[in-house]
Amino acid sequence: MDGTPYLLDPAHWDWGTTGSIPHLLVSHLGYTAISVAVGFLIAFPIGLLIGHTGKGSFLAINAGNAGRSLPTLGLLSLLVTLMGLGFVPVLIALVVLVIPPILTSTYAGLRSVDRNAVDAARGMGMTSSQVLFRVELPMALPVVFGGVRAAVLQVVATATVAAYVGLSGLGRLLVDGLAVNDYGRVVAGAVVVAALAIVLDLLLGLVQRYVVSPGISGRGRSRAGRRGSVAESPVEPDTELIGAGTSKGTS
Repeated sequence: MDGTPYLLDPAHWDWGTTGSIPHLLVSHLGYTAISVAVGFLIAFPIGLLIGHTGKGSFLAINAGNAGRSLPTLGLLSLLVTLMGLGFVPVLIALVVLVIPPILTSTYAGLRSVDRNAVDAARGMGMTSSQVLFRVELPMALPVVFGGVRAAVLQVVATATVAAYVGLSGLGRLLVDGLAVNDYGRVVAGAVVVAALAIVLDLLLGLVQRYVVSPGISGRGRSRAGRRGSVAESPVEPDTELIGAGTSKGTS
């Protein structure tokens, strides 16, 4: 059950070997990127529209709950039965997984924006689109990014189902390992998938740190606070110089 020997074997990391961990990792990342991109292109505009107008919130909430309740493997099995083998059924199953967190987080982020800021922007003469993209969306970015990060983590963990329909990806380590009772390979596959999820989440957190406005994320306030503390810190007088000056004056 120990996956360490499999992970430490250099043959499993050889780029020139088909089915090696680097090859499977690239395929897995490809499935994840395509699925998240397609799901984002579908869910993000709908979330913007519903969150900005306030209309259709019932759709956003219930679609999110319904999407989370669908079993991905069962949905994939149904799609394969209807459409046959290939990447398209896998893509549809993963996109269905991506849409709920992005849709609900975009909607929730926009609805959480302070209405006073929105009213002030409209009072300054901003159009509806300017209010959306210059006021509401920048202030909602932390929540939106949270949905994107959740979607990426879910897809990274679930894209292993591609191996069940004959595709590549890190799921091959799990499926092939179970087929030959090589549980060390199964454990190694699980460890690589978990490590990949952690690395991607850290990278997205770093991107979020520099994309979100410092005034919203709090970085600006922390820097201003540090500068203020330095400026307000009392300067200790040099007692030796004061004492020397006093002695000279008295002499």
